Amino acid sequence: MGLDENKANDPTSSSNHEGNVEGGGEKQGLSRHTSEASIYGTEDEDEELSKIQLGPMCSLREHLEKDKDDESLRKWKEQLLGNVDVSSAGETLEPEVRILSLSIVSPGRADIILPIPEDGDPNGLWFTLKEGSTYILRFCFTVSNNIVSGLRYTNTVWKTGLKVDSTKEMLGTFSPQQEPYTHEMPEELTPSGYFARGSYSARSKFVDDDNKCYLEMNYTFDIQKEWASV
Repeated sequence: MGLDENKANDPTSSSNHEGNVEGGGEKQGLSRHTSEASIYGTEDEDEELSKIQLGPMCSLREHLEKDKDDESLRKWKEQLLGNVDVSSAGETLEPEVRILSLSIVSPGRADIILPIPEDGDPNGLWFTLKEGSTYILRFCFTVSNNIVSGLRYTNTVWKTGLKVDSTKEMLGTFSPQQEPYTHEMPEELTPSGYFARGSYSARSKFVDDDNKCYLEMNYTFDIQKEWASV
């Protein structure tokens, strides 16, 4: 997921794209007998984010009480919170984000819906992409307890020990609600050709502005001549 044709054939290349929500997407750029650490890389890419110092966390009720005499802020909060029941707003500080599923949407075929395993890591081959095909990655998730600020998705892909793709997408800020949220990534084109086909390893993460990680998955996928048979 998040693998672009030009970058798969040239691991040193990189490209940028802008997302279609509040933030932009930024894209950069396994050995057969490597350790898990070498396959999935390190956490260096998150070091700068972890150095950012944010203000104290507030409960949803405190958010509602703050600056209540400021009309512009009050209207902004009403728009952000939407249908949240103010009277039942609790004192929980930590937001809770649950990623329900990831779907691969490609024209002319049924969506590939990938439920998230309980432990976060799918066992074995998770999915197969057809070479030279366009697709969109769709997330379905819920938010509860409190507002989640700056939720973002990162995905890194390796092939035969080399990092061939890295994607970062800002999903946005979301208020608690019972109905799931849906977010679609920009359209991608899978690479094609002999060197593009084969097995890939990847790591996907969902984190917020406080650098709290709601889901981290390590998984494998294939690119082949055809889609996997259903």
